[in-house]
Amino acid sequence: MKIGVVTLFPDWVTSLTLQGVVGRAAKRACFSLETWNPRDFTEDVHHTVDDRPYGGGPGMVMKVAPLRAAIQAAKKALPKAKVVYLSPQGKVIDQALMAQTTLQATELILVAGRYEGIDERVIERDIDVEWSLGDFVLSGGEIAAMAVIDALVRLLPGALGDEASAREDSFATALLDHPHYTRPPEIDGQSVPDVLMSGDHAAISRYRLQQRLGKTWLKRPDLLKEENLLPLERLLLEAFKNEKRSTR
Repeated sequence: MKIGVVTLFPDWVTSLTLQGVVGRAAKRACFSLETWNPRDFTEDVHHTVDDRPYGGGPGMVMKVAPLRAAIQAAKKALPKAKVVYLSPQGKVIDQALMAQTTLQATELILVAGRYEGIDERVIERDIDVEWSLGDFVLSGGEIAAMAVIDALVRLLPGALGDEASAREDSFATALLDHPHYTRPPEIDGQSVPDVLMSGDHAAISRYRLQQRLGKTWLKRPDLLKEENLLPLERLLLEAFKNEKRSTR
C-alpha cells in the first residue's frame, strides 16, 4: 500500500516509520509513506497557509490555494488514491473500515487539517470522504492520520511477526479481545487462570471465546448482537453472565 499525507508537520507523521510495528513494516517494504506540506506550495515570503474566516469568529482557516496544490501534487504521485480528510464531521473509523480499506485500496491520501479547519471549498472539490476518530476535537489531523496509518499497516501482509495477531485483535470479529497473561503464574495474590496453563488447546480456545463475549457484554454491549450469536456462543455468554451475577 502507498500512503500519502498532506500535512503542515511532515516530520511528525514520518516519525511513525522509525520504530514499532509501523517502523518494521516500512523496513520490510509492506507499505510506503510520503508527505506533502502545503507551505511548499505558497508564493509569499512568509509561506502563509491560513487566514481569518469570513463572517468573523475565532481562529484561522487553512487557505484553498496551497492546500489544493498540495493535494493535487499528492494525487499526481498517487493517481488511484482516495482523498480522505480527517475531520470530526467524518464517518467514525472502525476495524471493519480499516480492513475494507486494506482489501480495496492500494493507494490512499490523508489530509490533516489545522487551526479551525480547512476552507469548505476544498472539501467540496478535492476531498472524497471524511473520517473521524470519534466525537472529540484535536488540535490538528496529524494524530488522527497517524492512528489510521498504524491501524491500516498492522493489517497488511508481513507487517506483524505473527499474522494471527491481527486476526485476534479487538474488533476483528466485532468482539473485544480476551484477557492476556504472562509469567510469573502468580504475583501479589493474583493467579493466571488454570485453563491457560493446562495445555488443553480446545479448552483454552473455548475459554478465550467466552472471555471475548463476556468482556464485550460488560464493556461494550453496543457491539454485541446476541441474536446473531451461534448456539455455543450463547451458552458461553450465559455461563459468563451467571458467574458474574453469582459473585455480586
